[in-house]
Amino acid sequence: MALRVHLPHRPARSAPPRERRTLGARVFAVQRTGAVLVALFLLVFGLLGFAGGLDFFSTEGRRVLGLSSNGLLSLLSVVVALVLLGAAARGPRVASTVMIVVGSLFLLSALVNLAVLRTSLNLLAFEFRNVAFSVAVGLLLLMLGAYGRIGGHLPEDSPYAHPHAFEADEDDGHPSTPAEFAAERAMRDAEVAVVQHVATFDQRRRVAAMARVTSRADRRRVWMSFDDPWRRPG
Repeated sequence: MALRVHLPHRPARSAPPRERRTLGARVFAVQRTGAVLVALFLLVFGLLGFAGGLDFFSTEGRRVLGLSSNGLLSLLSVVVALVLLGAAARGPRVASTVMIVVGSLFLLSALVNLAVLRTSLNLLAFEFRNVAFSVAVGLLLLMLGAYGRIGGHLPEDSPYAHPHAFEADEDDGHPSTPAEFAAERAMRDAEVAVVQHVATFDQRRRVAAMARVTSRADRRRVWMSFDDPWRRPG
Protein backbone atom coordinates (compact mmCIF):
# COMPACT_ATOMS: atom_id res chain seq x y z
CA MET A 1 0.00 0.00 0.00
CA ALA A 2 1.46 3.33 -1.00
CA LEU A 3 2.46 5.66 1.80
CA ARG A 4 0.77 9.04 1.65
CA VAL A 5 3.10 11.94 2.29
CA HIS A 6 1.73 15.22 3.57
CA LEU A 7 4.15 18.06 3.08
CA PRO A 8 3.41 21.10 5.29
CA HIS A 9 1.66 23.75 3.31
CA ARG A 10 -0.56 26.72 3.86
CA PRO A 11 -4.22 25.90 3.25
CA ALA A 12 -5.89 27.61 0.34
CA ARG A 13 -7.64 30.79 1.38
CA SER A 14 -10.14 32.93 -0.34
CA ALA A 15 -8.59 36.12 0.96
CA PRO A 16 -5.30 37.18 2.60
CA PRO A 17 -5.29 36.96 6.44
CA ARG A 18 -5.18 40.75 6.85
CA GLU A 19 -8.23 41.15 4.65
CA ARG A 20 -10.11 38.43 6.51
CA ARG A 21 -9.38 40.07 9.85
CA THR A 22 -11.08 43.22 8.62
CA LEU A 23 -14.05 41.23 7.30
CA GLY A 24 -17.14 42.36 9.18
CA ALA A 25 -15.35 45.12 11.11
CA ARG A 26 -18.24 47.49 10.56
CA VAL A 27 -20.80 44.90 11.65
CA PHE A 28 -18.84 44.06 14.77
CA ALA A 29 -18.32 47.72 15.66
CA VAL A 30 -22.03 48.51 15.31
CA GLN A 31 -23.08 45.56 17.45
CA ARG A 32 -20.54 46.10 20.20
CA THR A 33 -21.01 49.88 20.31
CA GLY A 34 -24.79 49.53 20.39
CA ALA A 35 -24.67 47.05 23.25
CA VAL A 36 -22.31 49.25 25.26
CA LEU A 37 -24.31 52.46 24.76
CA VAL A 38 -27.63 50.89 25.77
CA ALA A 39 -25.94 49.20 28.72
CA LEU A 40 -24.40 52.46 29.96
CA PHE A 41 -27.77 54.22 29.91
CA LEU A 42 -29.43 51.37 31.80
CA LEU A 43 -26.56 51.24 34.28
CA VAL A 44 -26.77 54.97 35.02
CA PHE A 45 -30.55 54.72 35.29
CA GLY A 46 -30.31 51.86 37.77
CA LEU A 47 -27.56 53.39 39.88
CA LEU A 48 -29.40 56.70 40.14
CA GLY A 49 -32.44 54.77 41.33
CA PHE A 50 -30.36 53.10 44.03
CA ALA A 51 -28.85 56.43 45.01
CA GLY A 52 -32.35 57.91 45.37
CA GLY A 53 -33.33 55.24 47.90
CA LEU A 54 -36.41 54.13 45.96
CA ASP A 55 -38.83 51.72 47.57
CA PHE A 56 -38.24 48.25 46.18
CA PHE A 57 -41.79 47.16 45.38
CA SER A 58 -43.54 50.51 45.25
CA THR A 59 -46.14 50.79 42.47
CA GLU A 60 -45.88 54.58 42.67
CA GLY A 61 -42.48 55.24 41.17
CA ARG A 62 -40.29 58.32 41.26
CA ARG A 63 -38.77 60.05 38.27
CA VAL A 64 -35.25 59.06 37.22
CA LEU A 65 -33.94 60.45 33.94
CA GLY A 66 -37.50 61.26 32.93
CA LEU A 67 -38.79 57.73 33.60
CA SER A 68 -40.68 56.26 36.52
CA SER A 69 -38.69 53.80 38.61
CA ASN A 70 -38.60 51.87 41.86
CA GLY A 71 -35.99 49.67 43.55
CA LEU A 72 -36.90 46.54 41.60
CA LEU A 73 -36.72 48.30 38.24
CA SER A 74 -33.36 49.81 39.23
CA LEU A 75 -32.03 46.35 40.06
CA LEU A 76 -33.27 44.87 36.79
CA SER A 77 -31.74 47.76 34.85
CA VAL A 78 -28.32 47.17 36.42
CA VAL A 79 -28.52 43.42 35.77
CA VAL A 80 -29.46 43.91 32.11
CA ALA A 81 -26.71 46.50 31.72
CA LEU A 82 -24.11 44.09 33.09
CA VAL A 83 -25.37 41.34 30.79
CA LEU A 84 -25.01 43.60 27.75
CA LEU A 85 -21.56 44.79 28.81
CA GLY A 86 -20.45 41.21 29.39
CA ALA A 87 -21.76 40.17 25.99
CA ALA A 88 -19.98 43.06 24.29
CA ALA A 89 -16.73 42.12 26.05
CA ARG A 90 -17.14 38.46 25.14
CA GLY A 91 -17.43 39.10 21.43
CA PRO A 92 -19.61 40.63 18.72
CA ARG A 93 -21.35 37.36 17.91
CA VAL A 94 -22.34 36.93 21.55
CA ALA A 95 -23.37 40.60 21.71
CA SER A 96 -25.57 40.12 18.66
CA THR A 97 -27.36 37.10 20.13
CA VAL A 98 -27.81 38.71 23.54
CA MET A 99 -29.17 41.93 22.02
CA ILE A 100 -31.75 40.00 20.04
CA VAL A 101 -32.86 38.14 23.18
CA VAL A 102 -32.86 41.21 25.43
CA GLY A 103 -34.61 43.29 22.77
CA SER A 104 -37.39 40.70 22.58
CA LEU A 105 -37.70 40.75 26.37
CA PHE A 106 -38.00 44.56 26.32
CA LEU A 107 -40.89 44.33 23.86
CA LEU A 108 -42.55 41.62 25.95
CA SER A 109 -42.08 43.74 29.06
CA ALA A 110 -43.73 46.70 27.34
CA LEU A 111 -46.81 44.63 26.52
CA VAL A 112 -47.08 43.07 29.98
CA ASN A 113 -46.59 46.32 31.86
CA LEU A 114 -48.99 48.15 29.58
CA ALA A 115 -51.65 45.67 30.67
CA VAL A 116 -51.01 46.28 34.39
CA LEU A 117 -50.64 50.08 34.38
CA ARG A 118 -52.33 51.74 37.36
CA THR A 119 -52.99 48.41 39.06
CA SER A 120 -51.55 46.68 42.12
CA LEU A 121 -49.64 44.36 39.74
CA ASN A 122 -47.53 47.23 38.43
CA LEU A 123 -44.48 45.95 40.34
CA LEU A 124 -42.00 47.91 38.21
CA ALA A 125 -43.85 51.21 38.73
CA PHE A 126 -44.26 51.66 34.97
CA GLU A 127 -45.88 54.68 33.39
CA PHE A 128 -46.82 55.04 29.75
CA ARG A 129 -43.48 56.72 28.99
CA ASN A 130 -41.74 53.64 30.40
CA VAL A 131 -43.77 51.49 28.02
CA ALA A 132 -42.76 53.70 25.09
CA PHE A 133 -39.13 53.58 26.24
CA SER A 134 -39.21 49.77 26.45
CA VAL A 135 -40.61 49.53 22.92
CA ALA A 136 -37.97 51.93 21.58
CA VAL A 137 -35.08 50.17 23.31
CA GLY A 138 -36.41 46.74 22.36
CA LEU A 139 -36.64 47.65 18.69
CA LEU A 140 -33.21 49.30 18.81
CA LEU A 141 -31.59 46.21 20.32
CA LEU A 142 -33.30 43.96 17.80
CA MET A 143 -32.12 46.10 14.90
CA LEU A 144 -28.55 46.30 16.20
CA GLY A 145 -28.41 42.60 17.00
CA ALA A 146 -29.78 41.64 13.59
CA TYR A 147 -27.60 44.13 11.69
CA GLY A 148 -25.48 42.29 9.14
CA ARG A 149 -26.77 38.96 10.44
CA ILE A 150 -30.39 38.52 9.40
CA GLY A 151 -31.60 39.25 5.90
CA GLY A 152 -31.87 37.85 2.43
CA HIS A 153 -28.84 39.77 1.14
CA LEU A 154 -26.18 40.15 3.81
CA PRO A 155 -23.56 42.84 3.21
CA GLU A 156 -20.25 41.60 1.81
CA ASP A 157 -18.42 42.58 5.00
CA SER A 158 -20.82 40.67 7.25
CA PRO A 159 -19.05 37.86 9.13
CA TYR A 160 -22.33 35.95 9.15
CA ALA A 161 -22.15 35.69 5.37
CA HIS A 162 -18.81 33.90 5.79
CA PRO A 163 -19.34 31.65 8.83
CA HIS A 164 -15.97 29.88 8.56
CA ALA A 165 -13.71 32.84 7.86
CA PHE A 166 -13.14 33.83 11.46
CA GLU A 167 -12.99 30.28 12.73
CA ALA A 168 -10.02 29.73 10.41
CA ASP A 169 -8.29 32.81 11.82
CA GLU A 170 -8.67 31.55 15.39
CA ASP A 171 -6.93 28.23 14.62
CA ASP A 172 -5.19 28.14 11.24
CA GLY A 173 -2.82 25.34 12.24
CA HIS A 174 0.35 27.40 11.91
CA PRO A 175 3.15 26.94 14.48
CA SER A 176 3.38 29.54 17.22
CA THR A 177 6.13 28.34 19.58
CA PRO A 178 9.83 27.53 19.05
CA ALA A 179 9.11 23.85 19.64
CA GLU A 180 6.38 23.84 17.01
CA PHE A 181 8.61 25.60 14.47
CA ALA A 182 11.33 23.04 15.13
CA ALA A 183 8.80 20.24 14.70
CA GLU A 184 7.67 21.71 11.38
CA ARG A 185 11.24 21.70 10.08
CA ALA A 186 11.80 18.14 11.25
CA MET A 187 8.50 17.03 9.70
CA ARG A 188 9.43 18.57 6.37
CA ASP A 189 12.89 16.97 6.39
CA ALA A 190 11.42 13.57 7.30
CA GLU A 191 8.79 13.66 4.58
CA VAL A 192 11.36 14.66 1.97
CA ALA A 193 13.62 11.88 3.19
CA VAL A 194 10.78 9.35 2.85
CA VAL A 195 10.13 10.46 -0.73
CA GLN A 196 13.84 10.13 -1.53
CA HIS A 197 14.02 6.71 0.21
CA VAL A 198 16.74 7.82 2.60
CA ALA A 199 14.62 8.17 5.75
CA THR A 200 15.59 6.60 9.04
CA PHE A 201 13.31 4.16 10.84
CA ASP A 202 12.20 6.90 13.24
CA GLN A 203 11.38 9.25 10.38
CA ARG A 204 9.40 6.57 8.54
CA ARG A 205 7.27 5.64 11.53
CA ARG A 206 6.53 9.28 12.34
CA VAL A 207 5.52 10.02 8.75
CA ALA A 208 3.37 6.90 8.70
CA ALA A 209 1.61 8.04 11.89
CA MET A 210 1.06 11.52 10.48
CA ALA A 211 -0.56 10.02 7.37
CA ARG A 212 -3.54 9.03 9.52
CA VAL A 213 -4.56 12.66 10.09
CA THR A 214 -5.13 15.51 7.68
CA SER A 215 -4.85 18.91 9.35
CA ARG A 216 -1.51 20.60 9.79
CA ALA A 217 -1.99 21.05 13.55
CA ASP A 218 -2.90 17.37 14.02
CA ARG A 219 0.10 16.17 12.01
CA ARG A 220 2.36 18.36 14.11
CA ARG A 221 0.76 17.05 17.28
CA VAL A 222 1.37 13.45 16.15
CA TRP A 223 5.00 14.23 15.32
CA MET A 224 5.63 15.87 18.68
CA SER A 225 3.94 13.03 20.54
CA PHE A 226 6.91 10.80 19.65
CA ASP A 227 9.15 13.13 21.66
CA ASP A 228 6.97 12.77 24.78
CA PRO A 229 7.99 9.65 26.74
CA TRP A 230 4.62 9.57 28.47
CA ARG A 231 2.54 9.62 25.30
CA ARG A 232 2.13 7.49 22.23
CA PRO A 233 0.82 8.73 18.89
CA GLY A 234 -2.90 7.99 18.25
